Amino acid sequence: MARYIGPKTKIARKFNDPIYGPDKSYEKKKYPPGQHGNSRRRKKLSEYGIQLQAKQKAKYTYGILERQFRNLFAKANRMEGITGEILLQLCEARLDNTVYRLGFAPTRAGARQLVSHRHIVVNGEIVNIPSYSLRKGDVIGVREKSKSLESINNSLASRTNAYNWLEWDSEKLEGKFTNYPERADIPENINEQLIVELYSK
Repeated sequence: MARYIGPKTKIARKFNDPIYGPDKSYEKKKYPPGQHGNSRRRKKLSEYGIQLQAKQKAKYTYGILERQFRNLFAKANRMEGITGEILLQLCEARLDNTVYRLGFAPTRAGARQLVSHRHIVVNGEIVNIPSYSLRKGDVIGVREKSKSLESINNSLASRTNAYNWLEWDSEKLEGKFTNYPERADIPENINEQLIVELYSK
């Protein structure tokens, strides 16, 4: 099985967190999916189960497959610094995630599609690889022919979030990846230390 394309509310309920953004269906059923989801007698998770759940949550949040995620961890482990924080920084530096953060698309899945369909440019060159890793100073924008796309304009019209590591130019409709984000600036509710413990076994 490749990338998950099933019901997103089901995944949000699994992790007890709306990882895909505001969700009315999740608000109605804030308990795990399945026949015994609302039962108080659910079996307590083991230490390994808790660590695995943290890893799965990060994977689903950023839309990364198992092998890609393992490779990202291996890369983070080779770098100097706190491995867990570096892992999240590498996830944030992915092109599809940055396109989402800049507001070109309302979801990461939508951002991934924009990149795959060659609507996004990095430093003036078309890049159609969602997992492309950005470097400090890279400029991300929309291809000239794609600036009239209704989906992009609608998403930018409702753009509200601003992030410390991204500079936004509203006139040129482009953003600059200025630096890797600090852990405190990353809004995702992920316990990266549990992921490090899991892969360190």
